[in-house]
Amino acid sequence: MIEMKDVSKTYPNGVVAANGINVKIAKGEFVYVVGPSGAGKSTFIKMMYREEKPSKGNIIVNGINLPSIRNSKVPLFRRNIGMVFQDFKLLEKYTVYENVAFAMEVIETDPADIKPRVMEVLDLVGLKHKARMKPTELSGGEQQRVAIARSIVNDPKVVIADEPTGNLDPETSWDIMNIFEEINRRGTTLVMATHNKDIVNNIKHRVIAIEGGRIVRDEQRGEYGYEN
Repeated sequence: MIEMKDVSKTYPNGVVAANGINVKIAKGEFVYVVGPSGAGKSTFIKMMYREEKPSKGNIIVNGINLPSIRNSKVPLFRRNIGMVFQDFKLLEKYTVYENVAFAMEVIETDPADIKPRVMEVLDLVGLKHKARMKPTELSGGEQQRVAIARSIVNDPKVVIADEPTGNLDPETSWDIMNIFEEINRRGTTLVMATHNKDIVNNIKHRVIAIEGGRIVRDEQRGEYGYEN
């Protein structure tokens, strides 16, 4: 589903954020990406959805070689990628329902198909009863649930999450992880960058550790391996 071949990334200021990365992530895997601050995790994640381009190498996601596609084709590529961020990125003037429906409207889904699908994913994240509320009326955990619903409403092949529990309390973080687990059980590949040691050590999945722009550890059912 995802493959990086000899990928390097050097920013204009000379910072090397990726250095000779080779990795494969299979369809249906759940992978944690861990490492100290400034190690290159965010760049690693951003290159998977073409927010950043590598300086060298190839990145193939869902059969598409990202460095070679035109900028105009990036939105089309992202239709098959769900993205979840630490700061939710919700549209505050829209209701919960409208935030999720918007992801379907921009790809011109048949209007008749939108409502049942939106309500289905809101039910999955436990927010069907708050469909008419605005993001400002929700807790942080509820806002992240909306963001997750939006990320999966178009049934993506891959969900990429960058510190999705970073702004949440421990109890809410576990609730979010239960949703991710269910999404993964349904067959979606999930890649999650995180600093949450407890989650990584208690909900076992593959762990890719990055330091200095290099993969230094890649373990099935691995552990976090760093002090927070």
